[in-house]
Amino acid sequence: MGNTIGIMFGFLGGTIFASEGGYKVLQHPNPNREYQRLSEAKWFLALRWCEQFPAPAGILNFQGQFSFYNQAALRIGEHNFLPLEYRQEIFNQCLSLPAGTTKTYSIFAPDGNYFSSFEVMGIDIDPRYGRIAIVNSV
Repeated sequence: MGNTIGIMFGFLGGTIFASEGGYKVLQHPNPNREYQRLSEAKWFLALRWCEQFPAPAGILNFQGQFSFYNQAALRIGEHNFLPLEYRQEIFNQCLSLPAGTTKTYSIFAPDGNYFSSFEVMGIDIDPRYGRIAIVNSV
């Protein structure tokens, strides 16, 4: 790969730059790692974004399933982090948001007591697969 930079931009707290051979992420632990598709570089930064949270966080896909969740979510279990019956509804919240903006979503217990609160952010990684939702406990 040559040293010519074609485009550089920020995405989820990281920097992606394009050049002759593909895309690189400045924050990648391997400085020679090159992605052939922009969506692969964005996916790396989305995973990195979730890993930074000390509280449970994960990525929901359009089917309301976790594509990824961090260590904190793993420790408590994905169903304790975000019960299955709420996932599709939470994902649907991100569809109406402009890309990169957040919304707080709360789940209440059947008796009306407070249960959990989440921050939901919809992002576009790859137009072939549509939007994903990054969800983290607040």
